[in-house]
Amino acid sequence: MLKNYFKIAFRNLWRNKGFSAINIAGLAIGMASAMLILLWIQNELSHDQFHEKKDNLYMAWNRDVFDGAKQCWSTTPKILAPTLKKDYPEIEQATRVNWNQQLLFSVGEKRLTVTGTMVDPDFLNMFSFPLLRGNPQHALDNGYSVVVTEKLGHKLFGTEDPMGKVVRIDNKNNFTVTGVMKDLPNNTRFDFEYLLPWEYMRMNHNDDSSWGNNSTQTYVLLKPNANIDALNAKVKNITIQHQTGDKTEVFLYPVSKLWLYSKFIDWKPAGGRIATVRVFGLIAIFILLIACINFMNLSTARSEKRAREVGIRKVAGARRSSLIGQFLGESILIALISGILAILIVQLSLSGFNDLTHKQLAIEYNNGFFWLSALVFILITGIIAGSYPAFYLSSFAPIKILKGTFKRSSSPVTARKVLVVVQFTFAIILIISTIIVEKQIRYAQERESGYSKQNLVYVFLEGDIVKNFDLIKQELISSGAATNVSKTSAPLTEGWSDTWGFEWAGKDLNSKIDVDRFCSAGDLVKTAGMTLVEGRDIDPVTYLTDSTACMVNQSTVKLMKDPHPIGHIISEGDNSHWHIVGVIKDFILRSPYMPLRPMVIVGPKGWFNVMHIKLNSDKPTSADLAIAGKIFKKYNPEYPFTALFVDEQYEKKFSDEKRTATLSSLFAGLTIFISCLGLFGLSAYMAENRKKEIGIRKILGASAARITSLLSIDFIKLVVISIVVAIPVAIWAMEKWLKGYEYRISMSWWIFFVSGVTAVIIALATVSFQAVRAAMSNPVKSIRTE
Repeated sequence: MLKNYFKIAFRNLWRNKGFSAINIAGLAIGMASAMLILLWIQNELSHDQFHEKKDNLYMAWNRDVFDGAKQCWSTTPKILAPTLKKDYPEIEQATRVNWNQQLLFSVGEKRLTVTGTMVDPDFLNMFSFPLLRGNPQHALDNGYSVVVTEKLGHKLFGTEDPMGKVVRIDNKNNFTVTGVMKDLPNNTRFDFEYLLPWEYMRMNHNDDSSWGNNSTQTYVLLKPNANIDALNAKVKNITIQHQTGDKTEVFLYPVSKLWLYSKFIDWKPAGGRIATVRVFGLIAIFILLIACINFMNLSTARSEKRAREVGIRKVAGARRSSLIGQFLGESILIALISGILAILIVQLSLSGFNDLTHKQLAIEYNNGFFWLSALVFILITGIIAGSYPAFYLSSFAPIKILKGTFKRSSSPVTARKVLVVVQFTFAIILIISTIIVEKQIRYAQERESGYSKQNLVYVFLEGDIVKNFDLIKQELISSGAATNVSKTSAPLTEGWSDTWGFEWAGKDLNSKIDVDRFCSAGDLVKTAGMTLVEGRDIDPVTYLTDSTACMVNQSTVKLMKDPHPIGHIISEGDNSHWHIVGVIKDFILRSPYMPLRPMVIVGPKGWFNVMHIKLNSDKPTSADLAIAGKIFKKYNPEYPFTALFVDEQYEKKFSDEKRTATLSSLFAGLTIFISCLGLFGLSAYMAENRKKEIGIRKILGASAARITSLLSIDFIKLVVISIVVAIPVAIWAMEKWLKGYEYRISMSWWIFFVSGVTAVIIALATVSFQAVRAAMSNPVKSIRTE
């Protein structure tokens, strides 16, 4: 019987090639889009789920109240990890993970700048990053050992075995390769090519005993029988017990939830990336449903042609169940063909999709689970697409059909019309959402940054740059490559330090206010093109007392409640005191979507990691950089010259939102295209059914424009209804999305107007093609054909 079903199905497909092609194309595009999104979702959901001990892996977080608001953050004191391991028997292992660092690796004449981190020896036992060579129990025991990834080992040593080889790092010390790690998978939050032992940092006189310096990440592995709730109650006050006057609490949060659920509101988990995953999951469902709706509409639109077949089969003794099986068989066959095409489309588009999403997604053809999932996916799609047509077509009464009294429904509300409305409602919601996301990104991009990004670059202070800074600065300016140079603690696009320890006259000692801390050795205002509101820039050359100088921004002035704070003292602890010499206009250091924060810019007694260079705008940028490269090569010969453009780094702040906007635009376009495919097929079929009516109307004097409008108006009515339904849904959804940004747009009426008009124009263009074609046909031929 199954063989018979498929024979008849193939015959019907071949007999109606045009409609079959539209059905197959619509389903294939819809299924391919859904598959791409599902691959992305699967990658997101699998982040750090591969660790064998994930159920007992936790990350330590801090929480406290700042200016009345409950906040959580994931950096902790360096001493926390060893203290947790020593004092709490529920904790089996613990490791610190330092911020990723770029260090120079040298092997012979080979020089590579490599990104990696420092960890405690327990790291390799806690996390499932397998070593291809070496013993994970002892690979990081020695302070001068290094673990490299397979990829880095190949870069450094080619085809030779890296184990036991010596690498010189930052031209300071020699390290022995004690482990070769399998390259990191693309579904982990970690990103490193080497691991150095924390012991090396300690041996270099790095203070890791302070409870007030939150500058590293802490991970712990609990023993199998440990109760996390009881343990959290124990560790809650660990910082308070070791730091007099501190009210910061500690809690342990599952590593398995970090990627998707790392947003906290009032100390409680409040989602995170999972919101984006859910949105794109819904989009995948919507696109697939729209493709299925196309199939339903086109199948039921051809009901009159299939009605006689149904009538004859029923008279011949066919049961309704067998007819349902026949029609479902047809839809599953079409879904199978579409599924094969969809996999081909996915394979061809994966490279571009990976570039867009910054992923490394791939179809695992050798994985049996993939083929099983694909088969189930195709079957479900075929059943959903064919369910309504199967039950609808099999319900026809054979007597009415054979007597010729079967009529199409003239009801103003039919299932087909409802499905068209559903299709375009989804499409319009996506159009509105895309416009709002784009507008929100543009709104943040156009926000005044507070400094001039043009021709501004920065270089990290590495190797001999620190000791030769003054000479490099002098030559950059005298050579005409730069107009100004400034040494800072961090790039202008990144907030590397903040503190609640600043004090000033009149501050409420009971209030805890988090303030960004930045450092400048001088000339920051001129180099970055900042605006001075009052006072002057830090200048230790002209003013010897500027060794203890600082500047503040306007937000800090508001906190101090003194409009003219020049000369006032800001202190941190008993030994750090700075006098204010200038007030600068607020500038964006962190997220452009968030309110501006108070900031104190500490003078020459701060710490410095970056050199900002204002290139000479009178010369081509390439010429400036060529001169600068020679100067850095002269004074820092062991390191490659790498200059990062501030404007490019600033643009990276919008990368996540831009990807969301691009994906929304892509899938909105595909949704519209699939919807229009169905509309095209429906309008073609309606025009075919009404060709005699069109011929008579033309003979009686109806113009082509009149006939076109007559055939188009019913579809346009449905699109208008879709607009009415879509707008309130889109408003609700986008209001929820915008609440995630404190600096956000308001939704203007024109967004909904433009979206609605766009949908009407697209639908009209789709339908009109068939309508005009029918209206321009020869009426004599139309009347003759019956």
